[in-house]
Amino acid sequence: MKQLLVSAKGLVKRYGSRAVVNDIHLEVNHGEILALIGPNGAGKSTTVELLVGLRLPNSGEVTYWHKNYQKHIGVQLQSPPFFPGLNSLENLRFFAALYKKNLTRHEGESILQVCGLSEVMHTDASRLSGGQQKRLAIAISMVHRPELLFLDEPTAALDPRSRLEIHSLIRKLAEQGVSIVLTSHDMDEVSKLSDRVAMINAGRIVAQGQPSEVCATYQVESLEDVYLHLTNKEEVTC
Repeated sequence: MKQLLVSAKGLVKRYGSRAVVNDIHLEVNHGEILALIGPNGAGKSTTVELLVGLRLPNSGEVTYWHKNYQKHIGVQLQSPPFFPGLNSLENLRFFAALYKKNLTRHEGESILQVCGLSEVMHTDASRLSGGQQKRLAIAISMVHRPELLFLDEPTAALDPRSRLEIHSLIRKLAEQGVSIVLTSHDMDEVSKLSDRVAMINAGRIVAQGQPSEVCATYQVESLEDVYLHLTNKEEVTC
């Protein structure tokens, strides 16, 4: 039986009269890569923010496997939070200090090596390529060795090679035992990476399960076909 890390029940988030997240029920299990998919404005990022505690729901609840869960999760947001004038290693050590962790140079170099950034550890973060900045953002999110990692569109706007590098990094982290929740618009990426998917549209989960199971349910060949079918007549709320 898989260990349950996060359980969300009946999550609702409103802005005025508009429900951005509307009765979300979701579980995150140890050892899995869970992908949240759906159109722009469907509520994916807000759902992630509710799951990690950056926003509070109007109703519903989220329970965690640790009382002090914040110490055990990492979050990579869409906008990398780098500090100008600091190189990759310095940014990494700075963020480690925010977690009250004295990251040694060797430890920092090891993390950057895992993320394929050894050659640019002394390069100003602002001068890194888009793919390198994404990988540095992931490195920063795992600087405190989290058990659960949230990645919000980790390959958005990247070229094919950079996407493959991020895919390789995600697989490597999963092999090391890190559980991962990611959002993505790339259905081929989701099919290749995820153990389970949850499709969100108009603030609700409209399908979830293993990618092959979801495709079989709707008698289609790909997640893209499921996506097009389920979002064709739905109205996006935000």
